[in-house]
Amino acid sequence: MGLFDRFRRPNRGGPSGVRARLEGAMSKRRLRGWNPPLENINTLVASGGPKLLARARELVVTNGYAANACEAFAANVVGDGIKPSSLIDDADLRDRVQQLWLAWTDEADADGLTDFYGLQAMVAREMFVAGECFVRMRPRRAEDGLLVPLQMQLLQSEMLPFEKTGTAANGNRIRCGIEFDLIGRRVAYHFRRNHPGDSTDQRVAVPETVRVPAEDVLHIYRPLDAGQIRGLPHVAPAMVRLFLLDQYDDAELDRKKTAAMFAGFITKTAPEDPMMGEEEADLDGAAIASLEPGTMQVLLPGEDVKFSAPADVGGGYEAFQYRTLLAVSASLGLPYHLVTGDVRQANYSSLRAELVEFRRRVQQLQHGVIAHQLCRPVWARWLETAQLAGRLDLPDPASARMVQWIPPRWDWVDPLKDIQAQVLAMEAGITSRRKVVEATGYDVEEVDRENAVDTARAEGLGLRYRTSPGETQGARATPATRPDPGDGAGGNNGEDAAATGRATTQE
Repeated sequence: MGLFDRFRRPNRGGPSGVRARLEGAMSKRRLRGWNPPLENINTLVASGGPKLLARARELVVTNGYAANACEAFAANVVGDGIKPSSLIDDADLRDRVQQLWLAWTDEADADGLTDFYGLQAMVAREMFVAGECFVRMRPRRAEDGLLVPLQMQLLQSEMLPFEKTGTAANGNRIRCGIEFDLIGRRVAYHFRRNHPGDSTDQRVAVPETVRVPAEDVLHIYRPLDAGQIRGLPHVAPAMVRLFLLDQYDDAELDRKKTAAMFAGFITKTAPEDPMMGEEEADLDGAAIASLEPGTMQVLLPGEDVKFSAPADVGGGYEAFQYRTLLAVSASLGLPYHLVTGDVRQANYSSLRAELVEFRRRVQQLQHGVIAHQLCRPVWARWLETAQLAGRLDLPDPASARMVQWIPPRWDWVDPLKDIQAQVLAMEAGITSRRKVVEATGYDVEEVDRENAVDTARAEGLGLRYRTSPGETQGARATPATRPDPGDGAGGNNGEDAAATGRATTQE
């Protein structure tokens, strides 16, 4: 057989061979009972969304690990706020925009409970618990006295009914409370007028819905699959383990409490004879005895006392807890020590490696979800409203929308090494000073202005610091002009001046 004929032989690894290698698609004995339905994520969320949401909210309230994980999630995703740095070319206009924005953030919340960055934290918590959050833009009247007549109202996931699916009167499709036009664009949201779980605000027997245009609503959620229209709780993969772990801990506590109720057992030869510390019989007729500190009791012939020795939780309890919480942390995508607060088995290298991977995931949420779905639309709407209200004069509104959102700075395990690495990177031209400053969560232009003001104030007071131009490393804050040693002022004159000079140079 020639070489050409050998290439024309039937391929033994054809379709049947490929199927044989797809072990996950086999239907043999081990996998015979594994037949999950091929359902879209929208179907799963629509059918199980209300119950999943109710369980997630209860878990975060009642379970300590879930509550701690929720706070850690929000603190790392948002921190003290993802803040804008305008890219407007005109420096004066850029400063006016930034100052007006900073003043408006205190008025952004329609409920008046927090500021714009506090709303970001609330959105992050809702993403952890419910998987989504709705932000409604609320235009205000001029007589309301706001700097910019615009506020935001946060709406929980329950406000948009999962079961509202059908065809609207205008022919649009409604899916899980969201109205889509014929080409699949979101055109409206059908919100309930009041929360279905709030018994203090049940104004009607069946909560009715109101249609809100899509341009007034921001739907904040992390899309996991293509075409997903509603969010999935971030805590969902860990819910079952957390719930069962709670039950396991409760069972262990109840077992220990029950065992501790029985201190000992007394055996008597004559049941009618009284025994030490005997009290009245309980409801079942069984005598109960009590002991006091320092009691010395002589037992009658034939009597015996056996003390209770309840079984301990066992040596595997700690290992089981650790492995279960590791699985919970992996399901949540959070480091183990952030979920449990346990750093006994951690060191610098393990914490560093864990945080690097975790912060990559956080940066995805910061830039792909919070900044893109929340911050950018709010910035554009705020600029438009500020211009209409006469607060800003924007010659080119399109270019004014150009903005960079700066996430909060990361606090590392060893900040000194990271700062030294950043300084070396700037000196080598690998990165810019702007990038380094923005990595700390601040705007480089704001930092430069503050440094200029500090420098001018220090020079006016005659002070020199290590950050002052021309100062060498190790210089302390001293007056710029020292008194003449020979003018008789300052005690020992030359000796004090010499001592001060030596201390400044050697320090």
